[in-house]
Amino acid sequence: MTEMLLELAARTGCADAEQCRSVLKAAAFAQKSPVAAILDAKIVDEPAFLKALAEELRVPWREEAAVVVPENARERFPARLALGCLVLPESLPENGDLEILGFDPFDHAAWQAVAQFWRGPVRLRMTTRRHLLERLKTTYGVGADTFEELLEDREGDLSETAREEVNIVDEDDSEASVMKFVNQILREGLQQGATDIHFEPLGQDLRIRYRIDGVLHETPVPQRIKLLQDSLTSRLKIMSGLDIAERRRPQDGRIALEIAGRPIDVRVATIPCVHGENVSLRLLGQQRFDFSGLGLDPLNERTIRNLISTPNGIILVTGPTGCGKSTSLYTFLSALNVKERRIVTIEDPVEHKLDGVIQIAVKPEINLDFATALRSILRGDPNVVMVGEMRDLETTEIAIRAALTGHLVFSTLHTNDAVGGITRLLDMGVEPFLVGSAVRSFIAQRLVRKLCPHCAQPAEYKAEDLRGFGYPVEWAEKIRRPAGCEKCRNTGYAGRSAIFEICMMSNRLQEAIQHRASGSELREIAMREGMAPLRKAGWDRVAQGVTSVEEVLRVTSSELEVLDE
Repeated sequence: MTEMLLELAARTGCADAEQCRSVLKAAAFAQKSPVAAILDAKIVDEPAFLKALAEELRVPWREEAAVVVPENARERFPARLALGCLVLPESLPENGDLEILGFDPFDHAAWQAVAQFWRGPVRLRMTTRRHLLERLKTTYGVGADTFEELLEDREGDLSETAREEVNIVDEDDSEASVMKFVNQILREGLQQGATDIHFEPLGQDLRIRYRIDGVLHETPVPQRIKLLQDSLTSRLKIMSGLDIAERRRPQDGRIALEIAGRPIDVRVATIPCVHGENVSLRLLGQQRFDFSGLGLDPLNERTIRNLISTPNGIILVTGPTGCGKSTSLYTFLSALNVKERRIVTIEDPVEHKLDGVIQIAVKPEINLDFATALRSILRGDPNVVMVGEMRDLETTEIAIRAALTGHLVFSTLHTNDAVGGITRLLDMGVEPFLVGSAVRSFIAQRLVRKLCPHCAQPAEYKAEDLRGFGYPVEWAEKIRRPAGCEKCRNTGYAGRSAIFEICMMSNRLQEAIQHRASGSELREIAMREGMAPLRKAGWDRVAQGVTSVEEVLRVTSSELEVLDE
């Protein structure tokens, strides 16, 4: 068998025979299946290797499109058996042979367990391990094996790895199983690249959704998961230090985890609703904050670097929730974070901890709000101040006075575009001369999903449609569209990049503000002064092959500007 596997590995991508022999030797010593060991070592092309193995053993091969799972698979074939043995039934006859889809013909323990359950002949069909795992998740849902254990009141099995990953001491077997289930949901979210996980109680179900690249995706869950709703909510509350007896009011907490050696900070928010408590998790991993991660074009990067190098004034980043404002601000602070400069932030809450920066979290319950904290830190000799958000006139006026007295101030506003920040400050009651003299720039931003580099395809649009969008017709041949493949979860997109709109405070703009010009007039002046609109920045990314026309339209749909052709 070893020589056969070595020959198949060499034929399907493994260039180092000694490496493959070493992998097989280690697998034999650890009593691990040799096929799984070769796939885990990633020394072969998985589809080619498994297909060649199926041909060698004369086992029928199933392409992805040919796999059909019976509708009654959940009821007649237990999840713990399917997920524990990594097999999936293709047919479940009342009397006859059981046809099982798998990837490893040498996993004898799995086949023995399946044969013992079926009490009859079992025939193997092979497919790729990646596709098998996807179909198992789709058929049974994330954590279905653990869920079955809970329903049957069997002993929960919290592995040593799971104990290391969650910093909670389990009190009994049932709690251990609930914690294991929560851990599976978290691990799946991280593997998918989710930034948020939502546990949403419905009338007869509990929906779990992941926000991936800014878009919500519903994940498959076990049947009757509604029975686990209260246990899941209580476990998440215990992990985040919340009051499990309080179900009438919203609560906020945090969980510090380490999953697969990766530290994760989880922000937890509960909201009471009609069918129970909605629990939202924001996953915050450690990351580096540098300009290369923002995706700025050279001109905008040079403009922003010049802005943050000024000794005083206010720089405001605007945009809706989830557009990347905090990441941009942390990047600016990281660029300014040197020993000669004292940086203090006021945040609600502190999302990422920066070494060398003094960070303060507001606490409304003790009257430590933005305005109170800002007054205090200005007496502490800061060079740079970041205020998480300008929510009220008092905070804004204090920040303006700080900027006028020699401090560099960063903050955010929730507006649709950069010029909207001006009208927002005026509507809050800030005097026009203070806006013009204190604010250096308004920076609006959005996050667009990037096209998957493995499956993006050329796209064709009618010239009149492009003109209607405002896209330059001469760039039509550069447009690409999403297609979808296994590497991007069939969405056509992988990752996100920011687009920016930078409105610099100029003399003409100051005069218009003094005369309380309308928002449209201010925007027209800013564009004449050189401001490139968000949608124009988006079209540049489309022409570069980074994103699609539809994605730019999605994130800039609130814009009212008419682009110059």
